[in-house]
Amino acid sequence: MAGPQEIRLEIGDRPINLIQVLKRANVVMSGGEAKNLVADGLVRVNGEPEFRKRRQMARGDVVDIDAEGTPRIILD
Repeated sequence: MAGPQEIRLEIGDRPINLIQVLKRANVVMSGGEAKNLVADGLVRVNGEPEFRKRRQMARGDVVDIDAEGTPRIILD
């Protein structure tokens, strides 16, 4: 049985950056791993490649990681 295809992540009203999103969604083991994914061009936000580690995220943003078995992250 395949794992989840989507993760809905509640971000609340406080600012959150892309690295924090990846860590809170538990798709990476560490901040360093998250930074490497971004630096390698494997992360897309709203369909566009994202290279800014500190990109501020907002409700409604969608994060995809170009790695097999990695779910889409939707920010609520």
